[in-house]
Amino acid sequence: MLLLMGVSILSFAFMTLAPGDFFEEMRLNPQIRPETVSALRIQYGLDRSLPVRYARWAKSALTGDLGFSFAYDAPVAPLLIARGRNTLALALVATVVAWIIAVPLGVWTASRQGSWIDTLVGSATSVLLATPDLLLALVLLWLAVRTGWFPTGGMVSVGFANLDLAAKVRDVAIHMLLPVTALVLGMLPVLVRHVRAAVVEMLTAPFILAARAHGIRPQRLLYRYAFRTAVNPLTTLMGFSIATLLSASLIVEVIMSWPGIGPLLLEAVLARDLYVVVGAVMFSTIFLVAGNFLADSLLYICDPRIRTNGIGCD
Repeated sequence: MLLLMGVSILSFAFMTLAPGDFFEEMRLNPQIRPETVSALRIQYGLDRSLPVRYARWAKSALTGDLGFSFAYDAPVAPLLIARGRNTLALALVATVVAWIIAVPLGVWTASRQGSWIDTLVGSATSVLLATPDLLLALVLLWLAVRTGWFPTGGMVSVGFANLDLAAKVRDVAIHMLLPVTALVLGMLPVLVRHVRAAVVEMLTAPFILAARAHGIRPQRLLYRYAFRTAVNPLTTLMGFSIATLLSASLIVEVIMSWPGIGPLLLEAVLARDLYVVVGAVMFSTIFLVAGNFLADSLLYICDPRIRTNGIGCD
């Protein structure tokens, strides 16, 4: 709660102290009288001091409105809920896909440390790690435009409402393919390197050497003992990976026209739509806190050393 309060205060203050506001451009229009602009500013409370405006916004946030959008002339919360659902779906799918690829790939390269496979995977992850997410998204969008194999924007096709359930799922999946690929390629190098490093560290642990001396098969030793012990730091990494994907998804959404929080936030910043910007920042912070809470909960369940009772991963 304190974190959310601090984020809201800072974002509110930065947006308020920035020069200009939503109604500033109206003053340049000779067809709009200055009295009309002043009346609008009074109507939306922009003539009040910063503490008063924040107090009014906080009161509306407690009721679930998150303020009122100047551009959409509607409460902010419904706008963000609809867009946040799309962003969350994109980030969760990308997170699942990235971990499904990263875990076996990282364990596999750790078991072949120093081999040509390990070198090849390490070089590939280095290249991806040095490539900005923006460039990855632009390259994928360029390929989609050149080949015509994938949609170049949006979440659904025209006539989506007339499709049956299976066709709707397939249509959304096709539209999701490019943004998910961009997010996975951006996050995969970090995950693969962390998985590999954690497993390599466990393979040199004394209990692993003792188990190897007892003649336990290498595959069982790798997955039953080394990887299970390396799960704890990887579980903590899950929360940070969700947060990273959420922040990266905002850029990908703008480039690929995915109807998430990213395009809404960009439009709100350009239009100086104060309460939409603050609400979008708050939603992103909530996603970050939820991801870390999920990681801590999984760590609590899986690690008996940080709990006194209850069932674990065994």
